[in-house]
Amino acid sequence: MTTPHHPLAIIGGGLGGLTLARVLHVNGVEAAVLDLDASPAARTQGGMLDIHEDSGQPALRAAGLYEEFRALVNPGGESTRVLDKAGTVLLDDPDDGTGGRPEVDRGQLRDLLLGSLPEGTVRWGAKVTGARPLDGGRHEVTLTDGTSFTTDLLIGADGAWSRVRPLLSAAKPAYTGISFVEVDLPDADLRHPVSAEVVGGGMMMALGAGKGFLAHRETDGSLHIYVALAVPEDAFDGVDFTDTEAAKAYTLGHFADWDKSLRALVADADGPLTPRHIHALPIGHRWERVPGVTLLGDAAHLMSPFAGVGANLAMLDGAELGEALAAHPGDTEAALAAYEAKLFPRGEESAAESAANGVLMFGEDAPQGMLDFFAGMGG
Repeated sequence: MTTPHHPLAIIGGGLGGLTLARVLHVNGVEAAVLDLDASPAARTQGGMLDIHEDSGQPALRAAGLYEEFRALVNPGGESTRVLDKAGTVLLDDPDDGTGGRPEVDRGQLRDLLLGSLPEGTVRWGAKVTGARPLDGGRHEVTLTDGTSFTTDLLIGADGAWSRVRPLLSAAKPAYTGISFVEVDLPDADLRHPVSAEVVGGGMMMALGAGKGFLAHRETDGSLHIYVALAVPEDAFDGVDFTDTEAAKAYTLGHFADWDKSLRALVADADGPLTPRHIHALPIGHRWERVPGVTLLGDAAHLMSPFAGVGANLAMLDGAELGEALAAHPGDTEAALAAYEAKLFPRGEESAAESAANGVLMFGEDAPQGMLDFFAGMGG
């Protein structure tokens, strides 16, 4: 059998990989996207995203999808609240429609990108196990089903645990010291009115030393809560998260002296609690130019979520890589060099900001650090 060949292969069908594929399509360049999920609906895509004026929005303009994106915006979603552990509202910044970071549902945004691509662009159920260099900058990529393909240009948009990254870098994500427990409260206004009032119309942060609740309202009226805990990486090992009541008891044990209205964000959860460790690549992660391969998004610069820029950066990476390839037809290496020259400093700056914000949010004086941060922004 002849090994299939894709001139340009994107590993990962998240927001960054799909933005790249779309920008390439707009510029008349065909790409194959391979994603490990069995279908677009194989798993939920996470909660709300604020799409930034200097990153996500320019990426959507480059993709020719800006107006369609605006139709997905959640009115009121830019409002921000900061509370202390007593439930006292210390900052309440409503969404007056003038902000530059409109909120959209991640799943809806992904569907918009998917729908903008030619049928068959994304190959579902294609989980990559590894890749190896061939001659002339080409690579061979192997899949879990035992098949393989070759490509002239391999792009790793495959997230934190990228299978493409080892071609470029020995760096691996490390635990940041913060873990999340994720909780959902569906139909909050009707079923959980107290929690709905606490969270408000957009984002809410209730912060203390080494812990806190980060929550946002989603377009379907549900609340998505991230319970943040500064704990050792093995702290969840003895917790059975398949036992929802046991998971609630463990999680709430960290908040014994917090206000009942905040504890209810976990106590009233309708479904399972999901544990998640937060990892990051080294700040300033970069690599020497290797012919025929590059990275974008979390594969390139995985960082903690505390600057709220991960998805935006992935989309901007994808858009800029697509534009660089279109601007250098026939000279892939010049395109990759130009792309990485902007990618590296941008990723380093954002990763440093994310790490610093994590310290502000969960420091000994929390929530004062974040109040000072918003005051400095004029918010």
